[in-house]
Amino acid sequence: ANDALDYFPIWGTCQGFQQLTVLTSNRNLLTLTATRAVALPLIFTPAAQNSRMLKTFPKDLLQSLSVENITSNFHSWSLSLQNFSRNVKLKRFYKVLSTNTDGKKEFISTMEAYRYPFYAVQWHPEKSPFEWIDKPGMVHTPSSIRASFHTASFFVSEAMKSQHSFSSASEEEKALIYNYSPVFTGLSGIFMQNYYFD
Repeated sequence: ANDALDYFPIWGTCQGFQQLTVLTSNRNLLTLTATRAVALPLIFTPAAQNSRMLKTFPKDLLQSLSVENITSNFHSWSLSLQNFSRNVKLKRFYKVLSTNTDGKKEFISTMEAYRYPFYAVQWHPEKSPFEWIDKPGMVHTPSSIRASFHTASFFVSEAMKSQHSFSSASEEEKALIYNYSPVFTGLSGIFMQNYYFD
């Protein structure tokens, strides 16, 4: 689609990040890390300065992201920097914007494609303003909420470049999330509320 000048952005968070790496490399290169419920600062690479995504973030927010434990990680599998570096397909396709470490393994936490509007984060920018379960790794600081806002705002601006639209207002109305009711799953669940689709 993008090669045919049909602007089609893609975003992957956590398992979406992992799925994009598998689709690009045609291999599962993920490795286990101790990142099940932990908040970490991002370790920015030199490529982050010229990235499409991060150049829209205010400098003080980038500073907070690099020194404060505000990115929520809830994953057992990660793409190690070592496995990324050894895979030609991944290296040619993605630019690494940040890494993290679990104390033993360095893994990729933020990346974007060189040629395409594809973006991926291993951490969860959406959790800070919306998930209020009291557990390690869940952060609600002003900086974490700003990071969530700027991440979402960036991707919305990418989606607005797309020329895709619904064929009619009624088709659009049928696709809206407001047609579905979230289900409260309790304070001990992974998420406080879920949507279920038939």
